[in-house]
Amino acid sequence: MTHAPATTRAIRRRHDREIVALAVPAFGALVAEPLFVMADSAIVGHLGTAQLAGLGIASALLMTAVSVFVFLAYATTAAVARRVGADDLQAAIRQGMDGIWLALLLGAVVVAVALPTAPALVDLFGASDTAAPYATTYLRISCLGIPAMLVVLASTGVLRGLQDTKTPLYVAIGGFVANAVLNVGLVYGADLGIAGSAWGTVIAQFGMAAVYLMVVVRGARAHGASLRPDAAGIRASAQAGVPLLVRTLSLRAILMIATAVAARLGDADIAAHQIILSLWSLLAFALDAIAIAGQAIIGRYLGAGDVQGAREACRRMVQWGIAVGVLLGLAVVAARPAFLPLFTSDAMVKDAALPALLVVALAQPICGIVFVLDGVLMGAGDGPYLAWAMVLTLAVFTPVALLIPALGGGLTAVWAAMTLMMAVRMLTLWLRSRSGRWIVTGATR
Repeated sequence: MTHAPATTRAIRRRHDREIVALAVPAFGALVAEPLFVMADSAIVGHLGTAQLAGLGIASALLMTAVSVFVFLAYATTAAVARRVGADDLQAAIRQGMDGIWLALLLGAVVVAVALPTAPALVDLFGASDTAAPYATTYLRISCLGIPAMLVVLASTGVLRGLQDTKTPLYVAIGGFVANAVLNVGLVYGADLGIAGSAWGTVIAQFGMAAVYLMVVVRGARAHGASLRPDAAGIRASAQAGVPLLVRTLSLRAILMIATAVAARLGDADIAAHQIILSLWSLLAFALDAIAIAGQAIIGRYLGAGDVQGAREACRRMVQWGIAVGVLLGLAVVAARPAFLPLFTSDAMVKDAALPALLVVALAQPICGIVFVLDGVLMGAGDGPYLAWAMVLTLAVFTPVALLIPALGGGLTAVWAAMTLMMAVRMLTLWLRSRSGRWIVTGATR
């Protein structure tokens, strides 16, 4: 009996080391991604207000397009990690190549659609007459980089599945530096204006994709994996991604509804909402890093047929999610007085944001559980359940959110509805994790 606690502590320490080793670099890579947009904004902002407005509209369209295909990373991580757990690195890399080929095909389709429809898409976002030409220019050039962006997503999934989150971090840092240097050189040195910013970003994205492909190709050659496109494998990757696509679209719909409701409350509320949403996104990166570790670890355990290891890892990651959520919540409460002045000096905006920030802080432990269990179920390849659960969450959230303008409560009510949304997600994910139905062992699900 005296050895049991020591054994339990040893298991926890092993899981802790693995979670930290995967999550910390993943967090760095996640934070590096929005820095691309921030660097572009800082450089283009000095060209003029119309150019910056055009960049904002084009960037929103591009980020929406890319976020829809984030399943390329998630589904690939789970599939590759299973093969790694089954000790079949050749098949793991072959699986990853299928995801990369799918990314190239989807990227080509998006470019073919975006190039001719760029002006209409910009008009749909309500761009002003002065900003629209800049938005169209940036969108048309930047969409050429979408295939590279999708390859980066799929390749990131391959490396995460191979339990490597350090390489994506190094590539992200290199890409950020290259993007900033190219933007400055092309915008001001070559005097290309906003077009120079777009070309700089495209070149940096293709550079990142090239580095990823070199790493994956080297691994494929080392383990004898074929690099040729395989129709059956690409089709299987697409089928695995469909439920995650439904999940992502449902989540995007929730965020859009929340923003639309906040906009109906008035200028101060929508301004405060945007500030809080940016903070919420930053907090999500920290929690998503643990979820990414969960995808890789759970997939590997299930691929190896280690049910007990998968359960123990899931339990420990939930504890991490709760602990990190509590710390983030306390940080939000402590930083409120200093955080808001960074974004606004408007007293009405601050008054709208302060109570809503408290709601966000209180929600963080719930968010921690949600992100972790989401990652666990993704790692298990339980996409259909995740899709169903998110559609249900959307169905619960929508009527509650739409009633806020009539019932009152302001922006605080909007974020209370967002917390309700996370609570519903937590319930559906917890019930699934308790049922054990997500545990399917083997090299494939």
